[in-house]
Amino acid sequence: MPSHQPDDPFESRLSDALHRAGGSFDSPRTELTAAGARRGRRMQVQRRAAVVGSAAALALVGVGGALILPDDHTPDTRPASLASGDRTAEKKTVSGDDLVRTLRELLPEGTFTAGETRGTDGELPPLVTGVFDDGAGPGALSLGLDRIPADGDEPIDPRALVLPCPANGQGDMDSCTSEVLSDGSALTVYQGYEYPDRREDTKAWGADLVTPEGYRVSLLEWNAPAEKGEPVSRPEPPLGVAQLKKVAGAEVWRGIIASLPVPEKPASAGSGPSAQMPATVVMRKLALLLPKGLDRTAADSQEGFGSFVLDDGKGASLVQVNVQPGMSDLSQELFGGAEILDDGTLIVTHQVPGEKAGADVVMWTVDTLRKDGLRVVVSVFNTGDQNQDATRAEPALTMNQLRDIALGARWTSDED
Repeated sequence: MPSHQPDDPFESRLSDALHRAGGSFDSPRTELTAAGARRGRRMQVQRRAAVVGSAAALALVGVGGALILPDDHTPDTRPASLASGDRTAEKKTVSGDDLVRTLRELLPEGTFTAGETRGTDGELPPLVTGVFDDGAGPGALSLGLDRIPADGDEPIDPRALVLPCPANGQGDMDSCTSEVLSDGSALTVYQGYEYPDRREDTKAWGADLVTPEGYRVSLLEWNAPAEKGEPVSRPEPPLGVAQLKKVAGAEVWRGIIASLPVPEKPASAGSGPSAQMPATVVMRKLALLLPKGLDRTAADSQEGFGSFVLDDGKGASLVQVNVQPGMSDLSQELFGGAEILDDGTLIVTHQVPGEKAGADVVMWTVDTLRKDGLRVVVSVFNTGDQNQDATRAEPALTMNQLRDIALGARWTSDED
């Protein structure tokens, strides 16, 4: 695979759940994990996130579930500036120590020893990391808070931004549910593993909450005192599903996030020759360019990248596209000996074994570079998950179909 192409879906989604907030842990490398990692590192500096897909593109599980919030006996741990319930009237600073005290009030009985903390007055988003011990052994825990910018003038769709669960048969997780709450927020709670190949017994569990206002709460935990480099200290992480929902869904976090500066809006696709194409646009264009008659499931996307798992009745097949403007400097590096079209577009093709852990997986790729520097790379696999074994002899798309997708006029059109 060309070195500039993003990782496969779900292996790359949640490793950002902590890095998106700028945490000190390397977030869990679960199958729910990584497409956010690169996006999250940009967010640490720019304080903004890329929209990661349209609502129709994501296969959410358990829609309509209810969020468990603190009961009437839970102390009101909001800072005084936020206790009135007005999330925007006052913008007082909330310190890292304030966040630690609030988190302790929400956790079950036990001890929480704080590590790295950040309040609302820094360049990076608020963060609390530490170790929680309920008496059954210590477990690393991290909480990150941030604001997500709207995609241009489009309202924020929490369903499109929350971490999605892997499709049926994908991933190596014990449990994952995504639900839409009564206030329109979207919540994913997962129970997975730090290492998909189980080379260590470290479990990685977490909750990801996105509200219609663009507030994001990412809560992660492990069954060891550290994410990596420490032996497991308990059979499972300290917080169960209900507790993850309670802590991540606490109203106090929304009030604190509301005190953060409103992040800048991401540039639109037409704002310049080097502007990245928004994820929603990538997904719409890819969907329209796919041949008819293919079932689409398990979508994943980020700025400049999109994928679907296709099924023509003969087995799952992952297709992914990467749209990269301003790549003229690659013409010699990757396109030596390429086919040259009349309009100057360069084309190279590859049919190679898969690069991940799945057995008998093949990857077919059409890589194109237009004269204006726009690179469109389309790849398809004979499996729905590169870490799983092949589900069919060949991918669901032919090389000619990949070529048609990569050369589609939609990639350079202002219209979807």
